[in-house]
Amino acid sequence: MPHLRASDELALAHAQGRVTAFDRAWQLEVERHRAEGSSASFLGPDSVTWDRFARRSRLADTARLCFAAMETDDPATAAWVRAYVDGVNEGLAAGAGRDERFARTGLAPSPWEPWVPLAIWIATHILFAGFPTKLWRERVARALGDDALTLFATDGPRIAGSNGWMVPGDRTTTGAAIIAGDPHRFIEDPGVYQQIRLSCPDYDVLGLAVPGVPGLAHFGHTGSAAWAITNAMSDYQDLYVEQLRRGEGSAVEALGPDGVWEPVARHTETIAVAGGDDVEVEILETARGPVVVHADGYPGAGTDTDTGTHTHTHTDTDTDAASADADRSTQTLSLRYPPRVRRDLGFAVLPALLRARTVADIDRALDGWAEPVNVVHAADTEGGLLHRVAGAVPLRHPDNRLRPVPAWDPQHAWQGWAPTPAEPVQGFAVMANARGIASPLGVEFAPPHRADRIRELLSGSAHWSPKAMADVHRDTHLASAEPLLALLPGFDGLTPAARELRTRLLAWDRRMEADSTDATVFSAFRTATVRRFAADPVFADLAGAPAGPAVFHPWLYLVPKIGYALEGLLTTSLLPELDRAAHVRAALEETAAAGSPDTPWSEVHRLAPWQAVPDPDAPEWPGLGGDHDCVNATSSVPGFTDVTARASAARYVWDLARREDSLWAVPLGADGVTGSPHHRDQLPLWARCELVPVVTDWARLTKESM
Repeated sequence: MPHLRASDELALAHAQGRVTAFDRAWQLEVERHRAEGSSASFLGPDSVTWDRFARRSRLADTARLCFAAMETDDPATAAWVRAYVDGVNEGLAAGAGRDERFARTGLAPSPWEPWVPLAIWIATHILFAGFPTKLWRERVARALGDDALTLFATDGPRIAGSNGWMVPGDRTTTGAAIIAGDPHRFIEDPGVYQQIRLSCPDYDVLGLAVPGVPGLAHFGHTGSAAWAITNAMSDYQDLYVEQLRRGEGSAVEALGPDGVWEPVARHTETIAVAGGDDVEVEILETARGPVVVHADGYPGAGTDTDTGTHTHTHTDTDTDAASADADRSTQTLSLRYPPRVRRDLGFAVLPALLRARTVADIDRALDGWAEPVNVVHAADTEGGLLHRVAGAVPLRHPDNRLRPVPAWDPQHAWQGWAPTPAEPVQGFAVMANARGIASPLGVEFAPPHRADRIRELLSGSAHWSPKAMADVHRDTHLASAEPLLALLPGFDGLTPAARELRTRLLAWDRRMEADSTDATVFSAFRTATVRRFAADPVFADLAGAPAGPAVFHPWLYLVPKIGYALEGLLTTSLLPELDRAAHVRAALEETAAAGSPDTPWSEVHRLAPWQAVPDPDAPEWPGLGGDHDCVNATSSVPGFTDVTARASAARYVWDLARREDSLWAVPLGADGVTGSPHHRDQLPLWARCELVPVVTDWARLTKESM
């Protein structure tokens, strides 16, 4: 793990950039090209879908605008980011020389512009708030009625979540607070978090960095203060239904909220594709934002059989000529998101966090945070505690949060920014994406099971130590199994095999332990139930292949939606025609007839990280315990696969009594180069939910001059 020491803050930022490029050149270049919408140039046709979205949503252009504003309004932070980028550029060539993937794909690293870290940040978080869920809700409303808009509400597989908890000093063995938790992300190789220490005369901070971005945005310990975040599950991105019409030549116009047709910015870009033909992309931007779904991709629109495009008939402005034009025009969806509106990502917060000495310092810094919206825990050695939300959430009509809204209706315009809630810490504080402090800012939240279980575990002791926190991290109790299992005692006339299976499932301890065969059997039963629900005629209009851009499809498939919403679907008063008991009974018989192999859960619940270029010589990835609603949140997709692609992207325990007693672990290792000694050296420990000590004694470190 890199421990960096420099003469001043700018030299330290330079060193962070340089060592990151040396250790993770491939990862940095993949992320840069993804942010710029140019990854298909070396990864091939499969990357065109993402590149098209990145360009249409103007990710790189937004980063340029934000950095230009930063240079004007905050030149000190701009200089700090430039120093990091200068370090990246200094280390890229040597880092690329260590990694055979550059030669394999023909990719040659190229110099970074100073706005690239901002682009990587935006690209990492543009789908973080899950705005494509609004497309799903629109589809549900059309199939099942508006009352069913949030029928499938749950923390789904494409929404990043986290666990976090803070135990005050009166409940610890040292008398000082402990902060612990783990961010849940798609597991990538190399890992999405970098363990690092940053030291200069002004501060000495360790934590988890996002490769390609300076500082320690999410998790850090300054020695006297520490902080950590989870996803607040806030809704801060809107989709607008745009009525567009083509004018003379290449001109495009959009129907604005004042009933007047407005000019739309338009140009074309070309995506170079390795092993394929170049792809031309039309870029459109209205006054609301970039058009991310063009005419043939809006799932609720009707098809114009003469033109092949989609149109939409509305009734709120039918009385004027403009609306008549709108009805004959092409319909699209634009995306409005805070960084593009504000020209600000809140990057001034990053160096301020490094300089923080107290909770008050952290709190003041976070007042400037923008993207994404987080719940924050912080503590200091003076006994200060903080539990707040940080980030930019627009004030607007409630419908904006639920579904695409008409751009021509002025009531859907943004009206400023919502205050960010904070609350005092009483007993202990828990954040696990469930309803709570951030409830006024969101629509869909995680089920309460992880948060409730963490509270239950923490309540079991008043003598917590950093090492004991590993027991919380590894907990595998699956409370969400109960509604499904609760139906089993009421079934009569089962076959002998089904009765035997029922007895086994009801005796199961509800733990998704790695070595549990009962957990495997339960998953098979759950899968059969999900698939039978999905085949019910009530969901027929939701069962087809998703329309629109493929980048949004993970939010739009019925089987995963049912898999993650199964608990709610079993108990909702909606859909009275859905015979839940019949489906569950049939699933029990089906699972029993297939036999109950004594297969440990970890044999089928295996890790499957994302790799930009798969490693043909990679050893088998480990099997894991846990499941989506466990504290040990290793997410499979119920009804589709037992393999897990999303889990803890890092685990941490920050001790405010003695920083050197803090603990952490990441899924792979510190080095991003395949085959290097430290590429996967933490993987076995991480798979067992074990943590490694933080090292703070410089005398224990091997010195390398930079």
